[in-house]
Amino acid sequence: MTYVITSNCTQDGECVDACPVDCIAPRKSDEGFGEGVMLYVNPDECIDCGACEPVCPAEAIFSEDNLPDEWQSFIEINRLYYQDAAAAEAAARAYRDSH
Repeated sequence: MTYVITSNCTQDGECVDACPVDCIAPRKSDEGFGEGVMLYVNPDECIDCGACEPVCPAEAIFSEDNLPDEWQSFIEINRLYYQDAAAAEAAARAYRDSH
């Protein structure tokens, strides 16, 4: 199981600060932080500690096991970010535009 960030992410960065393994990107120190669509959890690095979930003011973070049906596509969108950030941003933007 991993944690998943969904489309209602406000990019406030509280989750980035809370993550003990720095598996959420972009990081506050990254160029362009806050300019993208949302933040993303790297499922290969997430240790499933849950530190990110309670600090999210937008309630945009869920454990994969508790992810609502309407956001199931964000499992792949979070994963995709670490392979092709532009494609993940496009997918997240398309989801927001259609909802």
